[in-house]
Amino acid sequence: MNDSREVAGVILPGYPEPLWIQAVNLIRGEIDRGELRPGSRLAPERELCRQLGISRVTLRKALGHLVEEGVLSASHGRGWYVTQAAPKKEWPNSLESFSETAARMGLKPHSKVFTAQASPASIDEAERLAIAPGTPLFRLERVRLLDGVPIALDLTRIPLALVPGIEDVDFADRSLYATLSAAGVEPARADSTIEATKADDSAAARLDVAPGDPLLVMHQLAVGADEEPLFVSTIQYAGERYRLRTSFARSHG
Repeated sequence: MNDSREVAGVILPGYPEPLWIQAVNLIRGEIDRGELRPGSRLAPERELCRQLGISRVTLRKALGHLVEEGVLSASHGRGWYVTQAAPKKEWPNSLESFSETAARMGLKPHSKVFTAQASPASIDEAERLAIAPGTPLFRLERVRLLDGVPIALDLTRIPLALVPGIEDVDFADRSLYATLSAAGVEPARADSTIEATKADDSAAARLDVAPGDPLLVMHQLAVGADEEPLFVSTIQYAGERYRLRTSFARSHG
């Protein structure tokens, strides 16, 4: 009896993501959707290579990564198995920076910076930040990546006077939260709203998704310990690469 399952999907040689990362995402997607259940065995390596159109070296790099994540286990001479309790990597419901989240997940963060310059605050931005319209804001627009995979498109606006010299910081690898902390600015809380939308052409190109693909958009206002507004962010997450964990408590009385 053959208890292995076929992995469905297509590896695209011209796609910006490396082939092994595409393979990781395809296999993980099958597991997340329940197509590959805990305890089930993957098809033999030769068959997987044929299904995915990749070399055995590329496949083993993908499988090894999934083993490191605890998603798969290897049985010598028998093949690759989905772990009994494959962990899902989630974003927290606590306030932490993208870099801190990446470190907790064991992934490497990186950013592609599109905008890093000052411009006047609009009326809406001024209202949210409790400043006068026209106040100089530092605008930072980045694509956030984990292990080279685009996760989110982040536009953050912060009063320029709050962090002197912020325009000179290279945010390709530098954490905004670390930069704020060095300037004595410590976010204590972020009020957030999340809504679903579809990727427009610009967001799709930057996130390497198709126009019309689902996005989760988070509108966030970060405040300090004294409730003073610090910065506002609009973060567009690729829907299939983001999972938010939260909890609800029932009140009594």
